[in-house]
Amino acid sequence: MDKLCTFHWGLFLLLFGTTLKGAHAIAIDVNSTDSIKHAAFVFSHGMMDYYNGNQTGGTVGKFTWPYYWWEAGAAWGSLLDYWFYTGDTTYNQILTDALLANVGPNYDFMPKSGTTTEGNDDPAFWGFTVMAAAERNFTNPPSDQPQWLELAEAVFWSMADRWDMSTCSGGLRWQIFPFNNGYDYKNPISNAGLFLMAARLARYTGNTTYVDWAHRTWNWVQQIGFLDTDFYYFYDGASVTDNCT
Repeated sequence: MDKLCTFHWGLFLLLFGTTLKGAHAIAIDVNSTDSIKHAAFVFSHGMMDYYNGNQTGGTVGKFTWPYYWWEAGAAWGSLLDYWFYTGDTTYNQILTDALLANVGPNYDFMPKSGTTTEGNDDPAFWGFTVMAAAERNFTNPPSDQPQWLELAEAVFWSMADRWDMSTCSGGLRWQIFPFNNGYDYKNPISNAGLFLMAARLARYTGNTTYVDWAHRTWNWVQQIGFLDTDFYYFYDGASVTDNCT
């Protein structure tokens, strides 16, 4: 029952505004599996009202404005959760199509249509979803397509390759490309994405290289001062021009 009570924040992101504007409420009996599944169904159906990627003129995998590409990655993760916890396969093919349409030429979720505007944290949200697909044994794509674990590893290594030792003794910058605002900024959210992918890949594969990267990322965030170990507050980030002070 506690698993069914899990609420994926990606779903919340897309529905929060709608719920406020419409003042709708869903009654949930936390002691009833059917009640919880029904609430999840209502929310999932509502979220898909904001998706037109399977319609003429829509972009596969992206939700309508004002939702950003990284939020789509989180939203698809919520639908993966929906399938896993309820067994409802209604959106499985749409989910698979959305993920595969955004993998990009190197399978690292840097599609040509949006690569130049991506920050390091953006593909991580798509990486979380394909990592969950591998962990939960979601049906893999056909053999001529990249598999979920392959995609998760590609996201991880593309991020790890951008680990920047030229400033602040390591860490990921917020932005990937120098021409984007925020390239001079290093922050926990980007490094947390790398940490989470490393930790989950370590657990899934048993490969100690991923363990090493998880330690490296966590230790850097702590040592640079982004983590307050007394209260476990995370600061938003800092400029490389000030040595990430």
